Amino acid sequence: MRALATLTTRLAPRLAALALAVTLAACAGPGITPLPPAADEAAVRQAWGAPTGRYALPAGSRLEYASGPYGLTTWMVDLDAAGRVVALKQVLDEANLYAVQGRLPGMTRAELLLTLGRPGERRHGGWQGGEVWSWRFYNAFCRWFQVSIGDDGIVRDGAFGPDPLCEVEDDWPF
Repeated sequence: MRALATLTTRLAPRLAALALAVTLAACAGPGITPLPPAADEAAVRQAWGAPTGRYALPAGSRLEYASGPYGLTTWMVDLDAAGRVVALKQVLDEANLYAVQGRLPGMTRAELLLTLGRPGERRHGGWQGGEVWSWRFYNAFCRWFQVSIGDDGIVRDGAFGPDPLCEVEDDWPF
């Protein structure tokens, strides 16, 4: 019993330090720089630099910090009307992309940008016209998320597919 108490006493400071690191990482974004509580836009810009996008919200604005085109994260920082941070979210994760996929048909190009930020790749939609936007994200299967947008700016559909950066040549000897 005494050995367990000694082990617990030795591990407690290490576990506390690990918990603090995890907590700080949860509030960190680009460059793993945490934001102070109740940060304002100036503090965000000082910590993370200039945003890659800015979008209007009904009661404030949203700053986008995309790591594309080959990056796998996009952080959205929501500011209230006074310019204070009220929400912080990394939007390119599998759960969020599945949720977005369920809302896609009929979404506008502007709504898609507000939701996921700028895509890592844009290309012409082929014979159907429009565009195909693609986002890379962390996942175990080397997939990316693609959305078809019509010439009218309305989203047609979205799906997960293999990322061409991960494709393997068919003529491998093994």
